[in-house]
Amino acid sequence: MAEKKLQHFYIAEEQSIYLLNHEDATKLKQWVELCQQQLSLLGYQNISLIGKGAYGFVFGGEDEYGLSQVFKFSRINLPQHVQDRLAEEAEIQGQLAHSRIPEIVEYYKIKRQSIVHMQRAPGIDLEQLSHKRGPLPAELVIKIALQLADILNYLRDASQHTKGKPYVHGDIKPSNVVFDPETEKVYLVDWGSAVTAQLDVHGQTTANNIMDLMSSDLQNSNARLGDVYFIGPEQISGEMSSPRFDEQGLAATLYAIASGQSCRYGSAVITPSSLGLPKLLAQVLEGMLSKDRALRNKAGDYFFKHLHLLKNTVLAEPPLAINIVPLVPVWCKRYNKDIDTVVYGSRKSFLRESSDREQLDDIDDVQLEKYYKNYLMGMGDTEKAFVAAVSRLANFPVVGGLAVRWEKDGIYIDSNLSLFDPKLKASFQSAVNNMVRLAQGIFRVGVFKSCLFDARNTLHVERENEALPFQAGAEQSIKYDVSDVADIDDVTRLHSYFEDGKDPDEYLYLPDEIMAVLARLNQIHHTGCIIFEVLPRHLKIHSYLMLLNHDKEAEFTQCLTELLQLLPTITGFGISGFMKLPYKDTRFFEHINALPDKFYPRNPKNSKL
Repeated sequence: MAEKKLQHFYIAEEQSIYLLNHEDATKLKQWVELCQQQLSLLGYQNISLIGKGAYGFVFGGEDEYGLSQVFKFSRINLPQHVQDRLAEEAEIQGQLAHSRIPEIVEYYKIKRQSIVHMQRAPGIDLEQLSHKRGPLPAELVIKIALQLADILNYLRDASQHTKGKPYVHGDIKPSNVVFDPETEKVYLVDWGSAVTAQLDVHGQTTANNIMDLMSSDLQNSNARLGDVYFIGPEQISGEMSSPRFDEQGLAATLYAIASGQSCRYGSAVITPSSLGLPKLLAQVLEGMLSKDRALRNKAGDYFFKHLHLLKNTVLAEPPLAINIVPLVPVWCKRYNKDIDTVVYGSRKSFLRESSDREQLDDIDDVQLEKYYKNYLMGMGDTEKAFVAAVSRLANFPVVGGLAVRWEKDGIYIDSNLSLFDPKLKASFQSAVNNMVRLAQGIFRVGVFKSCLFDARNTLHVERENEALPFQAGAEQSIKYDVSDVADIDDVTRLHSYFEDGKDPDEYLYLPDEIMAVLARLNQIHHTGCIIFEVLPRHLKIHSYLMLLNHDKEAEFTQCLTELLQLLPTITGFGISGFMKLPYKDTRFFEHINALPDKFYPRNPKNSKL
């Protein structure tokens, strides 16, 4: 049971290698090195791991002419029928001929390992671009919208394809759209969820002769799941595949990059009409993201029929600046080390309305097993968007914590967030603002807490079997920083480890001896978090600690040493976490139903957003 529950611990899509146990981390490193060696032997240079997902790993390299290539490897620990999807992906992508779809070079199978070799799209993906810049300017969103519409028009035009049927990409999202900053061209990549469409945009079968009709399965969908943060309701519910799926992915992608979010679900509160987009595009996106199916389809049709209006929109050059006003403070600090941020979120259960897990269990899709996102399926859309907004914070080099308390009169937020890359401040501040706005749109009573720590500081203690105690190594210690300036205690404003009592989402009960040391630690003025995660043969201690009262350093160090000495007293499995903010500086926000409308100016000259 503990193993099953632990999939909900991290708010991160992929576990950092620093969170894996020694054996798994070593295996992963060795496998990545082996792939790189194999590609080197084939004559490729400058090989690097450029991405990984539920199904596989993607490497980049250059051929002897200096041209960039991509090699997609399947995860060999997946069932064979799932690995075989890579061959299907190569086959479908190989049938497509469009300048913005990378060409397949070859598909290989070496022993059990499937590999697809293809051209590399130049640039960075839109998720990375959004991470660097925050919300993208309306001018750029329109350029991207028009280019994606051109690709989708090609896919849905059956006359352009040898099989005489439309194609569905099935997983359009910012990380699958590559943007070349030099040319401002976009490319659609990762065709792992692609299929030939069973229905056209009008809902009619695409079977184009009697034999085709007799051999096609008119009851079962051939659709793949795609990313549940971006695909639409029809695809999530397993309907027959249709170009409408990609309309939904397009709308979700444009909304996400315009708002600086990592999912589609915030559109009821942070509406497309509040993002400074031209009114035409904003209202079309609102329709396409609507809960009403007829309205979604009508808006999608309108979008494709009126692309000429979007093309003729008068735009500012250079793009209008986006003004981001901080809602809660963010501290910028200089740090000369790499940080692998992980977000731990607790007290999530009150955000759930129901558990839809049963509906998902029979879907044979590896993404359901690999990604924590599916835990969110029982939440309302705004709640999902809120947790996704907290998740987005982990993409930045940041440590700290936040506590959001919902009351009937509004929400109260305590936070302490330290960002270690000043270049990302605007993007990070925007991500924090989105989290606050989404919190304002949730009408419940409860508390959500989140700690952000550096996975590189995680301590790993392993044991041969469950009968043995966990024993820290003599060289191991819990790291901490000391503040530049000593902070004198103000007892009335201190935040406590034990502020909200026992967390209902945590189920590791620490021994009294450890709790007594934590109570002593709590009395020393510091900030940060300490989280114990216990698996059958692997104990992790995640922490971010900064001592503020310099006079108590000896006592502080003694407490941390005692915690490690007491590890053998821990029994059971699960998680228990403690967070301490430097002091209470609570910000209050009223509830909102939605942000006010804000459109792109009709005459963008002399205007600022």
